[in-house]
Amino acid sequence: MKFLRKTLVSVFVLYFALWGFTLVIHYPNPYQSIRLGLAPASKTPDLMPAHTIAPSSTPLTFTTANEKMPNSVSWNGKSISWQEFLDTAHTNVFLVLRNGVLTYQYYRDGFTPTTRLPSYSVGKTMTSIMVGQLIAAGKIKESDKFVDYFPEYKNGTSFDRVTIGQLLDMRSGVGVSDNYPTGPQGWGVGIAQMYATTDMNWFIKHNRKMAFEPGTQGLYRSVDPQLIGMIIKKVTGMSISEYFSKNVWQPVGALTPATWNVDHVGGIEKTFCCFNATGEDYAKVGMMLLNNGMVGKTRVLDLNWIKRMSTSVEQLEGWGYSAYTWHPYPGIDMMDGLHGQYVFVDRATRTVIVKLSDVPTGLDISRPTAQVMMGISKA
Repeated sequence: MKFLRKTLVSVFVLYFALWGFTLVIHYPNPYQSIRLGLAPASKTPDLMPAHTIAPSSTPLTFTTANEKMPNSVSWNGKSISWQEFLDTAHTNVFLVLRNGVLTYQYYRDGFTPTTRLPSYSVGKTMTSIMVGQLIAAGKIKESDKFVDYFPEYKNGTSFDRVTIGQLLDMRSGVGVSDNYPTGPQGWGVGIAQMYATTDMNWFIKHNRKMAFEPGTQGLYRSVDPQLIGMIIKKVTGMSISEYFSKNVWQPVGALTPATWNVDHVGGIEKTFCCFNATGEDYAKVGMMLLNNGMVGKTRVLDLNWIKRMSTSVEQLEGWGYSAYTWHPYPGIDMMDGLHGQYVFVDRATRTVIVKLSDVPTGLDISRPTAQVMMGISKA
């Protein structure tokens, strides 16, 4: 009994010590952190606070058709069946649109057309769309510096010279690591801290060290679109969710409310990730890009920004990159999220493919997946 009592006391002391430590570093409490660290990607949106993004009052609906997928596809140098591909790539949703017609729909058991699923880094492209609108409106310039909007963040280093253009192309040099952890034991790395933080302003103020001089090289860093999101909020005087709803989500004809996870209730959206929506509504954003920024007769995004997003200015991880948009093949614009979230746009064939998945952390299958989507788009 004495041993048991001492053990229980030690556990309680440790737990409350950890609780106090998480408060100091602006992390969710230990229980919440563990839940978030162990949850599959598809379950994470509901484990963090979020703002709701109102949909359109006149939503767009897709005409449907029945397209048969190939019997087999090439995967890492071998031929596998279509269903084996969906399973191997941990697919929850797979949609194909040809010229605006929804020709193929796959939903894993437990997932439906109304299931809201996370974007992870697909959310970066949503951030690019918003800043592109503001640049087209003359409210922001790519030559502007981050500290022009937030002079209180100046620290006398090259951080003070980081421009919006550099942030958009992952050329800022801000030294927040994107080495993704596997499970709660890895939550001390920079990207995990930023993902979990309950106070984004506190996080940025404590993470302004530079890894290299601004503009001298490209290195994928999620902190870059987070800084852009802060600028968008400052310039518009609105939350990211309010601005996105009015200027993107409603104009593209979204049917279902989306959400955007924030650092705390009423706080700042995490604009490097954490946007959550249904498969068909992701596809509507892809269709808007496919149609050069137009939805019907309404211009949502300036043609110059479409060209900016579609023209590679950097090579990252062997693919072209610009304004938070990947170019795995010539003529292809692709949004790519950590756990296998994709919006794939092929203008030549007028094809949009949406794939939303639960790929485990540390399993990188982006290249074989992009190859499969390329084969489908050209079929």
